Amino acid sequence: MTIGAMENVDVFTSEGKGRGLKATKELWAADVIFAERAYSAVVFDSLVNVVCHTCFKRQEKLHRCGQCKFAHYCDRTCQKDAWLNHKNECSALKRYGKVPNENIRLAARIMWRVEREGTGLTEGCLVSVDDLQNHVEHFGEEEQKALRVDVDTFLEYWPPQSQQFSMQYISHIFGVINCNGFTLSDQRGLQAVGVGIFPNLGLVNHDCWPNCTVIFNNGKIELRALGKISEGEELTVSYIDFLNVSEERKKQLKKQYYFDCTCEHCQKGLKDDLFLGVKDDPKPSQEVVKEMIQFSKETMDNIDKARSEGLYHEVVKLCRECLQKQEAVFADTNLYTLRLLSIVSEVLSYLQAFEEAADYARRMVDGYMKLYHPNNAQLGMAVMRAGLTNWHAGNIEVGHGMICKAYAILLVTHGPSHPITKDLEAMRVQTEMELRMFRQNEFMYHKMREAALTNQPMQVMAEPSKEPAPALFHKK
Repeated sequence: MTIGAMENVDVFTSEGKGRGLKATKELWAADVIFAERAYSAVVFDSLVNVVCHTCFKRQEKLHRCGQCKFAHYCDRTCQKDAWLNHKNECSALKRYGKVPNENIRLAARIMWRVEREGTGLTEGCLVSVDDLQNHVEHFGEEEQKALRVDVDTFLEYWPPQSQQFSMQYISHIFGVINCNGFTLSDQRGLQAVGVGIFPNLGLVNHDCWPNCTVIFNNGKIELRALGKISEGEELTVSYIDFLNVSEERKKQLKKQYYFDCTCEHCQKGLKDDLFLGVKDDPKPSQEVVKEMIQFSKETMDNIDKARSEGLYHEVVKLCRECLQKQEAVFADTNLYTLRLLSIVSEVLSYLQAFEEAADYARRMVDGYMKLYHPNNAQLGMAVMRAGLTNWHAGNIEVGHGMICKAYAILLVTHGPSHPITKDLEAMRVQTEMELRMFRQNEFMYHKMREAALTNQPMQVMAEPSKEPAPALFHKK
């Protein structure tokens, strides 16, 4: 698949949505529909010293640009590849004397590219940056204020000898970043590290139950099919996580992307009954349900506070108490229960209390399986974490089963060459070997496992992050 080859898609006018992309031929699960390099991209402000500014890989030791002392690179190759895009930035940073925020840096990189190449279509692009939507006219008062501050700072940063753009054009670019900025993740796809503009991807419309997914892999994004797509069918991705009632998803989409979602799942409220599920026998009264929702919301606030202060034992205590109370009221697919199960299993794994974590992780996966699309990337990652937790807890059969399930999902959503899929393949081979041993001689298996873990503990879970998992699109 050559990057920038767009023969699998056509631009068309999608009913009620404006432009969209449709398939020009039949596609199947795991097909890469197109791959695209960023038109421009930057590393987040908070990570400029630990992530390469060219390939966005996280590295311990990076070389820094000798001129501006700001840009960091893996090696000479990355530095050489960056020069065309960094040259103007380098001298602008020296002149300005400080580093502007990521939005301003990205806007400037876009405009230097426009200055170099003109505003027309660049090779492999179906749409120019000028023609991407900016939604500036829909900005609320707060957003307008933030935009004015960004534009003012941009004008101070922008060199006098560069091409001068109108205020309207500068505002357009900031608007484009605001609603088309795509989150770039590190090489393993576990942490959001930057933001970029991908014009072709900007044409793909939203659906809460989409037929495609987007993954950032090795310096480019890939649009991948999640299942069979017929010729002429519109291609869609989900801009937000599906795990919410339709009303809340619609609110979030309206606030962040300025449109009313009319997808089938929102119109029919599909799965809302599961998200709000309560016990069947005996069925709790509406009053009891209302009180439990209120109690769960208050607990979540306390959990967030404890998490931000690193008080993980307190987090576990709060989760345990709330889950116990929920048990008589909520069904296993209820949103409030699932959110707690996700947090408590992650934190317990970090604290290495794997047996308790494994039980919660299993319940979480059972709930997720009834809610998510079978080939959802977030589902795949959750099943992978649950599989690892169960492996650590010594539940080798359950762990291996989950790791196989996660591997099958990630082959579709991430593809076989993605680092996380390769990691998962190695885990799958290892757990399969252990499972064979376990079935042949359980006693010997436990002896060997103990010895192996004493010599070389399997990687411990990362510290629970205070940020949610990387969202698809970057919102300021």
